[in-house]
Amino acid sequence: MVPLSVAWDDIGGLVDAHERFLAGSMVESDVRDSVLDSWKRCRSVGLEPHRLLVRYTGDVALDERFRHAADPVLADLTSSFADASMTIALCDGQGRMVERLGGDRQLRDRLDAVRFAPGFDASESVVGTNGVGTALAERGPVYIAGREHFADCLQPFACAGAPVRDPLSGRIEAVLDITCLRDQGDPAMVRMVREAARSIEARLLEQADLRERALLAAYRRADGHARRRPGQPDGLRPDLDGGTLGRIDMAVLRAKAEELIASPHRTLDEVTLPSGRTATLLRRQVTGAAGETGVAVEARVLGGPRLRHLDVAPAPGETGIPAAPAGAGWLGPAVRRPAGSPVTHSTPAPQAPAAPVTTPDGEPAGAEGWLLLVGEPGVGRLAMLARRRLELLHDASVRIGTTLDVTRTAEELAEVTVPRFADFVAVDLPDSVLRGEEPEALGGRTALRRVAIRAVRKQPHNLYDVGDTVEYVPSTPQARSLETRQSVMEPVLTEADGWIAQDPERLTPVLEAGIHSLITVPLRARGTTLGVVSFYRSLQPDSYEDDDLSLAQELVGRAAICIDNARRYTREHNTALTLQRSLLPRGRSEQSAVEVAYRYLPAQAGVGGDWFDVIPLSGARVALVVGDVVGHGLHAAATMGRLRTAVHNFCSLDLSPDDLLTHLDDLVGRLDRGEGWAAENSPDSGIVGATCLYAVYDPVSRRCTLTRAGHPLPAVVAPDGGVEFVDLPACPPLGLGGMPFETVELELAEGSRLVLYTDGLVEDRHRDIDAGLDDLRAVLAGADRSPEDTCEAVLDALLPARPGDDVALLVARTHSLGADRVAQWDLPSDPAVVSRSRAAVTAQLAEWGLEELTFTTELIASELVTNAIRHATGPVQLRLLRDRALICEVSDGSGTSPRLRRAQSTDEGGRGLFLVAQLTERWGTRYTPDGKVIWTEQPLPGRCR
Repeated sequence: MVPLSVAWDDIGGLVDAHERFLAGSMVESDVRDSVLDSWKRCRSVGLEPHRLLVRYTGDVALDERFRHAADPVLADLTSSFADASMTIALCDGQGRMVERLGGDRQLRDRLDAVRFAPGFDASESVVGTNGVGTALAERGPVYIAGREHFADCLQPFACAGAPVRDPLSGRIEAVLDITCLRDQGDPAMVRMVREAARSIEARLLEQADLRERALLAAYRRADGHARRRPGQPDGLRPDLDGGTLGRIDMAVLRAKAEELIASPHRTLDEVTLPSGRTATLLRRQVTGAAGETGVAVEARVLGGPRLRHLDVAPAPGETGIPAAPAGAGWLGPAVRRPAGSPVTHSTPAPQAPAAPVTTPDGEPAGAEGWLLLVGEPGVGRLAMLARRRLELLHDASVRIGTTLDVTRTAEELAEVTVPRFADFVAVDLPDSVLRGEEPEALGGRTALRRVAIRAVRKQPHNLYDVGDTVEYVPSTPQARSLETRQSVMEPVLTEADGWIAQDPERLTPVLEAGIHSLITVPLRARGTTLGVVSFYRSLQPDSYEDDDLSLAQELVGRAAICIDNARRYTREHNTALTLQRSLLPRGRSEQSAVEVAYRYLPAQAGVGGDWFDVIPLSGARVALVVGDVVGHGLHAAATMGRLRTAVHNFCSLDLSPDDLLTHLDDLVGRLDRGEGWAAENSPDSGIVGATCLYAVYDPVSRRCTLTRAGHPLPAVVAPDGGVEFVDLPACPPLGLGGMPFETVELELAEGSRLVLYTDGLVEDRHRDIDAGLDDLRAVLAGADRSPEDTCEAVLDALLPARPGDDVALLVARTHSLGADRVAQWDLPSDPAVVSRSRAAVTAQLAEWGLEELTFTTELIASELVTNAIRHATGPVQLRLLRDRALICEVSDGSGTSPRLRRAQSTDEGGRGLFLVAQLTERWGTRYTPDGKVIWTEQPLPGRCR
């Protein structure tokens, strides 16, 4: 055991994230998923970044078979790095280093210092996140650079590792790693190490093929009666045309022979063929010249032939093979084996099939038994292909459909299948599917959009590109797939005239570039055709076969369900987004008290219930509102619209902020209870929760009154750039009831910025609200920033790439109504003062240049002052405000509100308010702690606006 202790170093860009991870904080947004998973595994086994105990084993080695396959690949890789300071490490399946090649002396010395050398253990559980151990743990290629290493001592390096599997068993035999200094690292190292690992696996497979051929040669040498047609090659090749069995019969025989090879405890099998004939299969062991051991399966069709066997003398006392079934035509009761050879039915290892052999040409039924299959113990080529197909299907189920985005899902299908199944893949969908709509019937000449392509190389580029519109002519395999809703396979594309007819000038160079085989599969889900997928082969020499067609259909079928789910989600998302946008404010509010900017961003999962509003009030005041309905989707958007409408209605009554929230709280409670109806017990019934922040700003006094119901605190940015969060009393969310709402009143300097927002801006599952508020404070600090610039800066700094909750942000910069635009007079409760008030109004309007409004304003002021003196108590005040309109206000100490009524022809009074309503654009009453205010608004002349 070698202890390592290295001091913390700040090299790398993830130091802060690593520290926060070790402290127990969430860092998912800062660290790659594979690296974070590795860090968690390291922490779970108790590793300490500053101290490692590295094990050393002195006799680490790989078997000769593997070294024979790996050495040429390692030699080529080492020579390619002759001018680069990179080392190549070969480790065994447990992560222990067997060999290290290349690299300059400085790099080798630094690696020796951290015990990344032959004999030392590089597994993840010992040295933490690294190219060798993490590739073993992830069972795939990885790239680790700098601070992504869990251990402090490894952070100066960058490495890429890939496991090397036995192509027959699938077991990881070794790990290949490329390491260099962090500054020289490149993610392209992953591609290089992955290709080298695949080259080793290919050489291992070639060795398996050589062993199979050796077994066949041994079988022929041992059996002097083996016959083959003159000119037939030594390899086993099917020849069905001249034989006595049909293609279907031969397929059944081969399948049964494969099962017999894989069954070590079975020797004989009787098979009933689809043609009605019966065949007998015999399983025998074969040993090659170099000691290879394998199995041969001989076949005999019932009706006369006997099974050939090795013509050797029986050993005394040897156990015989069980007798054949009655009527089989055996010449002897058993087949004898040489002395000292193992009994066939006691072979311990499982076997799988290899190369098939069929009946020699012209051999009549009943001539003799013939060799059907020969293979070695273990997993053969057919089993390997089956395993690869299963692995591909498994990866497709994991990697396709990770999002609810139609385009991304199509891209995932292409990424999974290239290069493992195809060399070029294209996915074509109609525009209606991309918009989430139900597609129309698809067929030839239907306009499709190419939404995803994936290729092992850039050429040929003639097969259209992403975003191109494609209209397939009816003769193409794609059009036939759309029309018939069936998959189409073109094994030899040069013979597919219908495909070339799409565009001979474009597609002829494609064929010359090597494209030679094609499968097209319609994307169908829930009875609807959504598009078509095209799989091409160019670099892979084998043409597509029936098994490939079945695999393509399975892959596309799974992807089609995911694409249809994404399409349906897109439709619902667009519907909810349209509803919500129709319910949110549009344009700018007509008021001068504040300069506002706002943003609304829906969550990645869908629109929610966040809303904001800017509502002009009487007396040149303005109300600022931000609210949040918990949840997402249509229900949350519709509920938000109801609450926003209710706030508008309550504002028209000029309620105080605390009274308004009280009324809104009562409304939410009634909505939760079904508004008097028996509420249905469904996911959309009731409101899970709602919060609200309500503020009223008066530009005359520069006073702002705020209250909240379970909402985050607002921020105030002073003109000098200082930031303070308003200490509003904590009140429960809307709908709970029982608690009064409290208000806070502030005096804001002109030019202050009031920032209101929803919790999605400062809080998510990766960040607590305190950290979010600190980040918001840091972004808001600074003077001379407009509301628009403030919104942009806040969203750029705080909004994650994929927000989990929707966000509403409202920034208002305050203005003041100067003394030159305000005139007020305190009046005694004396009827004689009415004439003096008219004169004061006339003089003030002349000073403002509003002589055109003198007559109506005199009449309005006279009527309101007269009513206040006659019907109210306390001091009377007359105030004129010149804002976007001419505002006339009369206040008194009474809490009684005047009522507009239609006077009868015989009434002596009651016409004053009627005249006021006819002469003004708006009028109303608002209550104050000291009484009430009757206000009116008249539009300014066009030249004065």
